[in-house]
Amino acid sequence: METIGRYLMILAIILLVIGGLFFLFARFGLQLGHLPGDILIERPNFRLYLPITSGLLVSFVVTFILNIVIRFLKK
Repeated sequence: METIGRYLMILAIILLVIGGLFFLFARFGLQLGHLPGDILIERPNFRLYLPITSGLLVSFVVTFILNIVIRFLKK
């Protein structure tokens, strides 16, 4: 039971950090998916959206958070 509680607390911290990042992005006027470097091509009856910058940012943040969690669990 103790390990389940620990995992739930870690999940809550991760969700708190992600929510805080969304809040900060909105505060500075940056919407995830509409960052510089995200490609949008619109033609009649066609729309292509490639969120390159947003994907890299999300990947970096998730990797950073998971590294912290893994280090915390190894202790």
